Amino acid sequence: MGAVELRQLVYFDAIVRYGGFTRAAQNLHVAQPAISSQIRKLEHELGVQLLVRSPRGVVVTEAGAQLLEHARAALSCVADLTTTAAEHRGVDYGSVRIGATPLTGGVELSRALADYRGRYPNVRLTLRSGLAAELIEALVQGELDLVVAPEHDFPDGTITLRRLSREKLVMIAPVHWDARPGALADILEEQFICLPANSGLRRLLNTAFSAFDREPSIVFETHSPASIREMVANGVGIALVAESIATAPGHPVSVFHLDGLPAHPPICAYSPVTPTNPAAARFTAELVTQPPLRGVVA
Repeated sequence: MGAVELRQLVYFDAIVRYGGFTRAAQNLHVAQPAISSQIRKLEHELGVQLLVRSPRGVVVTEAGAQLLEHARAALSCVADLTTTAAEHRGVDYGSVRIGATPLTGGVELSRALADYRGRYPNVRLTLRSGLAAELIEALVQGELDLVVAPEHDFPDGTITLRRLSREKLVMIAPVHWDARPGALADILEEQFICLPANSGLRRLLNTAFSAFDREPSIVFETHSPASIREMVANGVGIALVAESIATAPGHPVSVFHLDGLPAHPPICAYSPVTPTNPAAARFTAELVTQPPLRGVVA
């Protein structure tokens, strides 16, 4: 019998965890043929069949189920070894993987990244953008170390949430807009620009209209709050956005504080309940204590 390789155990665990070869390859960012080849080699080394392909997916054999426990125990030991080594290195090395929505409100994330980079030049920093739900899921899956996003639902017991700064929902319109609305009821017939249907901003817009048993008329759907403002400035429609987006430097728009708008969720930092990355834990601690542009939420 030859030596069992660590990557073979990683692939074996991933196939079972994600429910198949294809999803395992996607999550590990590895070509599927490479995973299939390594699993065949692992089965040859161990002399038993671990997995059976079926029309309903991949089925773990009885031997595979027992050996999976040992594989996961081995992977856990390797993770502990890595964590211990990182603790001895401190925060001077390693990486910090950050996810952030386009809206970070009063949190000066770029300043925090620059300051941290200046103190720890050997730490690799990466920043990933996306919607809050997908970034939080990536955090749960261990693909990110920290997420900065508006407050959003997340799995209990796996994530720590810290509120960083307040936000407020406002309405924006082109500067030449003649109307002067004072309440949400005044704009029910207007055409809106918004983010995709799975975004927090779209949920806020839908919530606002639900008070009138109405649905908003979405004339244009775009990818970011900054793009919404650009479209509004060019007369495509009006929009509800965070106040920090409406008042930041950029395309000129008229800003309205309307009665009846739902509360905008605060900007938060999401991190694992039990941090295993010292560099990420230090960055998170510094970000949480950074003075925001707006009042900190208690």
